[in-house]
Amino acid sequence: MKATRYEGNKTFSVIEKEVEAPKEGEVRIKVAYSGVCGTDVHIYHGMMDKRVSIPVTIGHEMSGVIDAVGEGVSGYSEGEKVVVRPLDDRGAKPSDKGFNHVCEDLKFIGIDSPGSMQQYWNVPAFTLHKLKAETDLKLAALIEPLSVAVHDVRLSGLQAGETAVVLGGGPIGLLVAMVAKDTGANVIISEVNENRIAKAKELGFDAVNPINTDLVAYVKEQTEGRLADVVFEVAGVQPALDVMTEVAGIRGRIVMVAIHGEPKPVNLFKFFWKELKLIGARVYEKEDYEKSIALITANELPFEEMITDVQPLSNIQQVFENIDNNPDGLKVLMDCQL
Repeated sequence: MKATRYEGNKTFSVIEKEVEAPKEGEVRIKVAYSGVCGTDVHIYHGMMDKRVSIPVTIGHEMSGVIDAVGEGVSGYSEGEKVVVRPLDDRGAKPSDKGFNHVCEDLKFIGIDSPGSMQQYWNVPAFTLHKLKAETDLKLAALIEPLSVAVHDVRLSGLQAGETAVVLGGGPIGLLVAMVAKDTGANVIISEVNENRIAKAKELGFDAVNPINTDLVAYVKEQTEGRLADVVFEVAGVQPALDVMTEVAGIRGRIVMVAIHGEPKPVNLFKFFWKELKLIGARVYEKEDYEKSIALITANELPFEEMITDVQPLSNIQQVFENIDNNPDGLKVLMDCQL
C-alpha cells in the first residue's frame, strides 16, 4: 500500500509498505479522502518537529470505509463508512474532571501517532463515528474541521437573532460562519484577503475588509449600535485581538478559536467596562461530531464550495508546495486511493 511520510525540512516521501492487520481493539480503514489543515502545514514548515516523530505519516481530517475489524471490537462491520475523531484520551485522569477532549495527557492522532495520509489506516475503535451509507465521502472529509466550528458555536451560546462577528475568513472561519448562520444568527465576516472576501460573499455572507472599512462602525451601523453578541477570533493575529473587545457589545461573548502560542496584549479594561466574557475553545466533543455528521448528511449548507482541490496521495509534496504558493485556497483533499 501507499503511505506518505513527512521527512522533515519541508519534504514528504511516498513509500510502499505492507498492509497491517488491526490489533486488538482496532479497526483498519480504507481511507477515501484526507484533508490538509493548518496544523499539517505547520508540520510541513518544521514548526512541530519537536513534537512529531520524524519520519511520520500525518493527517487527521478524513473519511473512509472499514476494511477489517480487530479482535475485541464490536458494533462495527466491514464496509461501513466512518470518520475518525482523532483524540486518544486513554491517559485521562480524575483531575481532568471528565473533559477528556482537553485532558492533560491527550494524544492527537495524526500528530502524536500515525495519521490518515495513507491508503489504509489502523485506529482505535473508540475513535470511530459511523456515517450513513449514502454519505458523500468527499464531503465527509470536512467533518473534523466542521466539528471544530460546531464546538465553537456551541460554547458561545449563540442564539437565533443575535449578531456574530467572525474575525478571519479562512476555512475554519467560514465553517464557523456557516454554523452560526444555520443557528439563525446574523453573521459578519472580517477578512483582509480580497479573494477570501469574494468567496465569503459568494457564499452569501456579509464580509468586510477591516483595512478599508472601520469594522466597529460598520457593525454598529448594522446592529443599531448594539455591536456583536458573539465574536469569534479565528485570525490569530494582533489586529484581531485589538478589535475583538471593541466590536463586542455589552455582555458580549468572545470565543478564542485561533491558537496563540505566545502571550499577546489584550484590552482587559473592556472586559470590566462591558462585562465581556472570554471563552476558550479547543477541538471538539462527541456531540459536536454527531452534529457535524448530521449537517454533512443533510448537505443543506454549501460545503462543496469549501473544497478547493482534490489531488492524488502521490502528489503530496506538490500539494503542500502549492498551498504555500496559493494561500487563498480553502480545503485541499488528498484522494488516498490514488
